[in-house]
Amino acid sequence: MGFADFFRRKNSGEVAKDRLKLLLISDRANCSPEIMEAIKNDIIKVITKYMEIDSEGLDIQITQTESEGKNGTVPVLCANIPVKDMKKRT
Repeated sequence: MGFADFFRRKNSGEVAKDRLKLLLISDRANCSPEIMEAIKNDIIKVITKYMEIDSEGLDIQITQTESEGKNGTVPVLCANIPVKDMKKRT
């Protein structure tokens, strides 16, 4: 699967699930779903320049974690991106 697979047609259940994920993630990060989608697309664009990834297993979330500086909790971007293969550099 390549970059083009991200634009394949999804059924309505998959679309609704993706939208709900983006809404929950954006709420945690205090940013709009549009910004979260742009971040996700930018990450995908950069990574696919260097490796082939499994788009079905892609999971990008924003969670909360305790700050090391004792400033309370802070948002953290977590990305689980299954790598199929590294691209050969020429």
